[in-house]
Amino acid sequence: MEERQIIPTSQVLPPKLNILPMNGTPVFPGIFSPLMIAGEREVELIEHIMTEHGFIGLVLTTTGAAENPTGDDLYRVGTVAKVVRKVNLPDGGINIFISTLKRFRVKKFIFKEHPITVAVEYLEDKNFESNEVRALTRSLISEMKQISENNPLFSEQMRLNMVNIDHPGKIADFITSILNIDRKDQQSILETLDVHERMMKVLVFIRKEQELMSIQQKIMKQINEKISKSQREYFLKEQLKAIKQELGMPVDSKSSEYQRFKEAMEKLDLDEEVRGQVEQELEKFSLMDTGSSEFIVTRNYLDTIISLPWTAAARREVDMQRAQRILDEDHYGLEDVKERILEYLAVRKLKQDSKGSILCLVGPPGVGKTSVGKSIARALNKKFFRFSVGGMRDEAEIKGHRRTYVGAMPGKIIQGLKIVKTKDPVFMIDEIDKLGVSFQGDPSSALLEVLDPEQNVAFRDHYLDLPFDISDILFITTANTLDTIPAPLLDRMEVIRLSGYINDEKVAIARRYLIPKSLARTGLKRRDVKYSKAALLEIAEGYAREAGLRNFEKALDKIHRKLARKSVLESLKLPLSIAPAQIEEYLGKPIFYEEGIKKITRPGMTLGLAWTPLGGAMLTIEAVANPGKEGFRLTGQLGNVMQESANIAYTYVRHIAGQFGVDKEFFENNQIHLHVPAGATPKDGPSAGITMASCLLSLSTNRTVKNSLAMTGELSLVGQVLPIGGLKEKVIAAKRNKIKQIIIPAQNEKDLADIPDHVKKGIEFHPVQNMEEVIDRLFSRRPG
Repeated sequence: MEERQIIPTSQVLPPKLNILPMNGTPVFPGIFSPLMIAGEREVELIEHIMTEHGFIGLVLTTTGAAENPTGDDLYRVGTVAKVVRKVNLPDGGINIFISTLKRFRVKKFIFKEHPITVAVEYLEDKNFESNEVRALTRSLISEMKQISENNPLFSEQMRLNMVNIDHPGKIADFITSILNIDRKDQQSILETLDVHERMMKVLVFIRKEQELMSIQQKIMKQINEKISKSQREYFLKEQLKAIKQELGMPVDSKSSEYQRFKEAMEKLDLDEEVRGQVEQELEKFSLMDTGSSEFIVTRNYLDTIISLPWTAAARREVDMQRAQRILDEDHYGLEDVKERILEYLAVRKLKQDSKGSILCLVGPPGVGKTSVGKSIARALNKKFFRFSVGGMRDEAEIKGHRRTYVGAMPGKIIQGLKIVKTKDPVFMIDEIDKLGVSFQGDPSSALLEVLDPEQNVAFRDHYLDLPFDISDILFITTANTLDTIPAPLLDRMEVIRLSGYINDEKVAIARRYLIPKSLARTGLKRRDVKYSKAALLEIAEGYAREAGLRNFEKALDKIHRKLARKSVLESLKLPLSIAPAQIEEYLGKPIFYEEGIKKITRPGMTLGLAWTPLGGAMLTIEAVANPGKEGFRLTGQLGNVMQESANIAYTYVRHIAGQFGVDKEFFENNQIHLHVPAGATPKDGPSAGITMASCLLSLSTNRTVKNSLAMTGELSLVGQVLPIGGLKEKVIAAKRNKIKQIIIPAQNEKDLADIPDHVKKGIEFHPVQNMEEVIDRLFSRRPG
């Protein structure tokens, strides 16, 4: 029997190989694997090899994407493989099954172009029999088992193959081929012949793979938790939806909103135009996606509509006695205002209609205009809404923004109706004289429709764009002056003037209203502090001489704060009575002194009465004559009208001066300087005409005017005294300054009826028609 001889593989393998370039990753020895061949040249190469020895060299390209690689594009170490089987494919390509056998190194290129042919040197593994290599083998297998258990991509067959491989080098090669390693790193392992070194490199890559697996598992856990939570919520919502459907309830927020809007719409008393528009919007709302921007806009619009009081307010029986009692309780004086409100109530009681009621309360700050509005609402038993238009520059604040704008909202009128939820409230529009104008529009023009009884029955807010009847609203506006209110707007309102208060009125108001409110604000009881009338008069004369009561109230607050501090820190015994001598202790030195009252001390001085937005005021007009060139000079920030009045007074006095013994050279040889203090305060108007003429006559005749005499009236060039305005405010200012006699135009005598008797008490009025009558009352005796 013939003995068989084992021949080494290196003796069977051919010394020359045709090379198949690999663009992907290197192929390691000891692997049986399919390989797809698609290129025409590569198919011809495989066909040629199959006719010879069946071996082919697999070498990785250096670039990874070469189309027609040459020898220069290849690494120098590759793997020899035996083509075991070839399968032809329908598209012309072939599928081959290879068994990789051994590493080789390219010794020399025989052909660098296709077909690449090389002379090779086959390589053997080194250093694979030590104990360290065996330990590394176990470590590699153990680590890979751990990775394969957590990675579904590793099949059971791959795990078995790894365990059944008996050579350490082949184990390292097999692990390298299945790990996700960069092609250059795989080529580096392919070129490593020392098995110990090769296994150390592979172990490093396994560690990296384990770290990536750990991070991946953490991410997957977080994702799964979120998915589980969202799935759970989804199932619960679906169950809840099914339950709601079974019970006939709305199944989602949109359906719930739609149902709410629909039910609310059915209860509203809408006319045909409004109902048609609202139903159209509601239908559009039902078809919208909840995620669209239009959904929010339409929902807010419908919400605004159902929030408005479309139903006419129920008619309330007017109790005139109750209304008068409330007005008297809330305010001292203000008879004009109370009378007008009672007239309005009487008309409403008879006519059962409130249309056409628009009041404008005009007066200086602090006289109670805003509180009157609240009192009117209480007397009428109506809801009260107040907003200020001072400084407002955008007409959209009144009439709203169109819905096409982002963040659009209705104007103040519709907003107020949403808040009060009744169709016949009392609306107070504060500071109507301080409306602004800008490029965004004119709010005063927008108010024309609001305050016109003929137009506001179908008021259209830009946001709502539906007719809404606001004629049942009682509008009350407030202003400090009428000068800045546009004439068309002023024409729509009935003006009621609230003049300032005299000291007696301030004392009465303080006792009835201000002191109890101030004590409550500072934590004191009404019985804790008592004021004598003299003490309150001291506050009014020394610290609060303005037309209103704000400074008076501040003074009371200051006193009560000091008393509260003393009662807590110094154990001050209460109750306490406040006498006039104690006022300075609490409030400091008086702001106004007795000598602050206007007085005439020499010729060339007269007292005039002026009207300001803050109430009436006293003017001291002064004149001096300086020797020199003839002339007439004016100072004191006088406006154009007042300068003209001064020039008329100068011309008139110069014309009549001779009748009173004044030499004509007095005016020719003197420069007359007329001044109206205070210099920092602008002044204008014609009502100081007779006052300036009297001042110049006093100067030219060197006679002193009566000290308790004040005057007001416009002077014409021929000496006629013309009527003026604001007489009530001027008389109140004279009363505060203890004036005993007042010269007024005869045409203003009728206005004295509007001034309360307690204000006129102690004052003698002298109506005059011409300057001659004024001169008769200027001096103790007529000059001349």
